[in-house]
Amino acid sequence: MMTSARGGRPSSSSAPTYSWAPTTFVSASGKRIHREMVELNNDPPPHCSATIIGPLDGWSPALTITKVLTAIRSLLTNNPDPYKAVVPGIAHLYLENKAKHDIVAGEWTARFAK
Repeated sequence: MMTSARGGRPSSSSAPTYSWAPTTFVSASGKRIHREMVELNNDPPPHCSATIIGPLDGWSPALTITKVLTAIRSLLTNNPDPYKAVVPGIAHLYLENKAKHDIVAGEWTARFAK
């Protein structure tokens, strides 16, 4: 005997009645990521593409994928802050001899960014 989703009483029909959400349910954040990826594919920021893997730490609703990519690109292409360097030796060369730094950076880029 089947029970109805409306009150738990026996149902007279032979077809079961279910009341759970469909398996195709997508969360609001999933919908937003999908919408942003569509927007990104239609109008990408210059020289950027994205692959989303796992959660983004420090995310806030004000951030979009396009804004994050633009910020990362800016960090990588604008003048670095040698006082917050990840590799102190490179920062030291940058401060002491920028011309040599730029030559070495160009060599490393040509060698490893293929």
